[in-house]
Amino acid sequence: MTMLIDSHCHLDRLDLSRAENGLDDVIAQAAELGVEKMLCVSIDMSNVHEVKRIASVYDNVYASVGTHPTAEESQEPDVEHLLELANDPKVIAIGETGLDYFHCKGDMGWQHERFRVHIEASKQTGKPLIIHTREAKEDTIRIMQEEGAAQAGGVMHCFVEDMDTATKAMEMGFYISFSGIVTFKNAKDLHEVAKQVPLERLLVETDSPYLTPVPYRGKPNFPGYTRYVAEYIAELKGISLDEVAEASSHNFYQLFSHA
Repeated sequence: MTMLIDSHCHLDRLDLSRAENGLDDVIAQAAELGVEKMLCVSIDMSNVHEVKRIASVYDNVYASVGTHPTAEESQEPDVEHLLELANDPKVIAIGETGLDYFHCKGDMGWQHERFRVHIEASKQTGKPLIIHTREAKEDTIRIMQEEGAAQAGGVMHCFVEDMDTATKAMEMGFYISFSGIVTFKNAKDLHEVAKQVPLERLLVETDSPYLTPVPYRGKPNFPGYTRYVAEYIAELKGISLDEVAEASSHNFYQLFSHA
């Protein structure tokens, strides 16, 4: 089988209390399940150096730098700081960034500005964006268009929106990434979107330690479980796991050209 890539995980957030050898065990488990590489994603400035450290230790782990839209920061990241952090060969992306109106309410101007800062940093570095959007699809697409996010490219990570939103993102050159949510029985609408997103625009991820896919839903999530996400998408599309693995891995390297 073609090896898989977990395009979005948070290795710094994993509970390693049952892993005798820490992340070594997690990496080994992933390899046993056919997951050869992974992108460890930053969500705030307090953990970004740990994310980069992990990527420096493991040859098959890459890093991103950025601040999640819901993260409370004592100091907002500016373009110059993100450029400094991204000046590292193991850093291949900016983010995750975006908008989240589910967890945050009221005046979202600060979130909009944070998003715009990340888009500008992405354009200046030439490293693509990792975008999170939740209950904010219209404003997310609008800001992407206004700020020229198409110049940077990127991925709509952990995608849960409708096909119209996916299409608008793909028109800007973005990829659509599916997490363990796509394996949930009640995610009927998302199943239909996964069927329609073309293979040449598809990525797979775990978002571990969150959103564990079936058959381990409700238990801790790990990068190796990317396999179950890919298997479910293959079933939805009526194709082989190899086809999903080959396409998604090819797409990863097309998007993250610094990898």
